[in-house]
Amino acid sequence: MEHFLIIAIVRGQPVRVLKFLNRLFESCFWAIARKEINQILHNKQLIFLLLFPPTVQIIIFGFALNPDVTNVKLGVVDYAHTYESRELVASLTANDIFQMRYLGQDEAELVERVRTGQITTGLVIPPDFNRQLNRDRPAEVQVFIDGVDANTAGIASGYLAQIFNEYGLNLRPQASPIPVQTKSIFFYNPGLLSSWFLVPGVMGLVLTLTSSLVSSTTLVQEKDTGTLEQLLMTPANSWEILGAKILPLFVLLMGDVVLAVGIARGIFRVPFRGSLLLYLGLAGLYVFVGIGVGLMLATLAQSQQQVVLISFFINLPMVQTSGAIAPIESMPPLFQGLSWFNPLRHFVAIIRGILLKGVGLEVLWPNVLMLSAFAVGLMAVSVHQFRRQLS
Repeated sequence: MEHFLIIAIVRGQPVRVLKFLNRLFESCFWAIARKEINQILHNKQLIFLLLFPPTVQIIIFGFALNPDVTNVKLGVVDYAHTYESRELVASLTANDIFQMRYLGQDEAELVERVRTGQITTGLVIPPDFNRQLNRDRPAEVQVFIDGVDANTAGIASGYLAQIFNEYGLNLRPQASPIPVQTKSIFFYNPGLLSSWFLVPGVMGLVLTLTSSLVSSTTLVQEKDTGTLEQLLMTPANSWEILGAKILPLFVLLMGDVVLAVGIARGIFRVPFRGSLLLYLGLAGLYVFVGIGVGLMLATLAQSQQQVVLISFFINLPMVQTSGAIAPIESMPPLFQGLSWFNPLRHFVAIIRGILLKGVGLEVLWPNVLMLSAFAVGLMAVSVHQFRRQLS
């Protein structure tokens, strides 16, 4: 057994931690952890599952997916306060494409709501809107569009142009040029690249599938081979057995997190505008969620085939209601509400917020709070069920 000497300087006083390290390296926990690490490193099939499928899935989904969009969240600042400006706003909300979420007088507040994701499209009507119309010249209005979802932004821009065109023709059937022209600004994704929206979602999707399947199949395989029963005969406690199994999986899955970011940046040129440490920390939190799901699957299944079948029942609804592939706004209201109880939804929001918008905890704290609750809850229930099986 190798020993390490670490001397920490705390307020000028040396603190020796050799005794602690000796206890750690001589404990059953470390012995089982080393066994798990060696077992994983010699399991070529597991290494293949950790590296090859996530890479292929991110690349394929990033190029192939193209979701439809409805129910775009709209915010309006009307400085004109005239009949014509109110009619323009009414023409936008007369269909199911736009839903009014903000109507105020503060343009800075409108931009902030776009930044934090509360609205997708913001419209600013200038004070001289009527004067421009009366001069038989195009009246300019300003539109802010959240370009994180390139597909939504492109469709919203097209619908705005169409609605403004119809409004102008109804206002003045013989007018030329069109009375109202738009000047759109696309935030966070000026090129409206669909991959910038899809790839962060696929990163969460792949991490969900990989973490749950790898952790569950690893434990079920131990049941099949009988090595789990051998561990029960060791003097180790149940928490030492379980902790020694979780730690190596956590480290390996964090490697997938780094790999996914490298693919997103290297192949799809997805920007990284936020904090790397914050991203890694919250991704690690979500890895615990995935491991918790995997442990729960392992307690429910008796074979690897059952694990795969049960995982389809759990993972597919998580993916479909997470907003990773299709926007949540396009779902029925019932599923929009249920999606709040989906940890993948919150992780996808965190990834897109950090990578594309560069926001921090001041914006993402509701998602982080929900994700923390899921991580603690799933791990507690899964560990309890697994310890019951061990006993």
